[in-house]
Amino acid sequence: MTISDVNTAFAAEKTAQIERVRDVERRFQARIDRGEVRMIGGDRYQVLTGWDRGEVFSVSRNAQGQIEAIIANHGLDTRADGTIALYASSPAWHGLGQIIPGGTSDIDEVLGLSGLDFEVATVPALYQWGGELREHVDQQHTVRTDTGAALGAVGRKYTPIQNRAGFEFLQELVGRFDVVWESAGLIRGGKRVFISIRLPETVAVDADGINDIVVPYVAVMNDHTGNGQFQCVVTPWRPVCANTERFAVRDAVTRWAVRHTAGAIDQIKEARRTLGLSVTYFEQFAAEETALARTDIALADFHKVIGDLWPLEDDAPDRTKNNHAARTGALDDLFRTETERVGRTAYAAERAITGYLDHIAPRRPGKSMTEEIARATASLEGADDDTKSKAHKRLLLLRQR
Repeated sequence: MTISDVNTAFAAEKTAQIERVRDVERRFQARIDRGEVRMIGGDRYQVLTGWDRGEVFSVSRNAQGQIEAIIANHGLDTRADGTIALYASSPAWHGLGQIIPGGTSDIDEVLGLSGLDFEVATVPALYQWGGELREHVDQQHTVRTDTGAALGAVGRKYTPIQNRAGFEFLQELVGRFDVVWESAGLIRGGKRVFISIRLPETVAVDADGINDIVVPYVAVMNDHTGNGQFQCVVTPWRPVCANTERFAVRDAVTRWAVRHTAGAIDQIKEARRTLGLSVTYFEQFAAEETALARTDIALADFHKVIGDLWPLEDDAPDRTKNNHAARTGALDDLFRTETERVGRTAYAAERAITGYLDHIAPRRPGKSMTEEIARATASLEGADDDTKSKAHKRLLLLRQR
C-alpha cells in the first residue's frame, strides 16, 4: 500500500491552484496588451475584437486582488448606474437584471428598471462635402434623447414609436386580467427593445394523456433603427424545455405589426384585436398539438420530416454532408429524450425539432451579443417560425395515414 504525505500533497495542490490563478491573470492581461479588451471603469471591461465585440463584462476579484470570475453581461445593455438594463419577474437563466419577485403591474416601474425610460428623436442626416456640412434632405437619423447615441438611419416620413406609448396599450390587459409584466429590456444599445406579459390561463396539450402544459405569453418588440417594425406576437412557451412554439396554426392570428408612421399609435390600439383572438389561437393550438400527441411515429418517418426541412443533395460537398449528419444525430438524441417523456409520437418529433432550433442550431451572434442572447433574440423575433410551421404541418399529415 502506498502512503501519501498529506502535507506534500496539500502543498502541491495549493501550488497548482495559485498557478491556475496566475495563468488566468496572464491570459487576461495579454488580451488587454493586444488591444482585444479595454477597461471602461471600475471592474468593467469591453471586448474590442471578434464576434463578441462591444460586449461588456465584469471582473470579480478576491481580497488579494486576484481574478475570481469573469462575468459576461450577455450582450444586454447597462443603465446609468452600471446595472443591467433588464427587468424580470423571476431570475433569468443568466442571473442578471433587476428582479421583482412575483413581478409588478406598474408600467413606469418596469420602464425604469429595464432602462426603457428613454425617448427617441430624429435629427438631420448631415455629411461633409467640399469642406462644408450638407444635409441629406431625404434622410434623418434616430437618436436617444438621454445619451445622444445614434440608433439608425431612416426616411423623412419615419416617426418614432416611443417605448412608453408603444407598450402602454398592454396596461389595460394587465389590469383586466390581474397579470404582471413578465420581462422587459433592450439590446444593441437600445436599437431593439422588448416587453412581455404572461396570460393568466395555461394551455394543456392532451389533457387526458401526457397533459403537457404550455404557458401563453404576449411579447411586444419595437425597433428604432428603421430596419424593423413595431410588432406584437402571441407566443406559446413550454417551461419544461424552454421552447417557443410559434406556429402558423390555421387562420388564428399570432403576429401583428405596424410601420413607424405618423398614424402608428392609433393603429397600435388595434392590437387589442390580436390579443382578443389569442384565445382562439390557443384553443386551435391545443387541438392540433393533442392530435400530434396521439399520432405514433417511427424513426424513419422522423427522418423523412428532417429531410423535408433540411434537404441534402446527392452531390453535396463533404462538409455539407458532415453538417447534415451532425444535425441528424443531434435531432435523434433530442427525439429519444422526448419519447421518454411523452412517448414515440409526432408530438415528440415536433418537440425535438423546436428544441434543436431554439437551443442547438448554429447561431452566429451580432457584434454586441453572446450566442445565448442571439438565440433568445431569434426566438423572440421568430427567426425560425417558418421552419417550425413547416414541421408542424408536415407532422400533422401523419394523422391521415
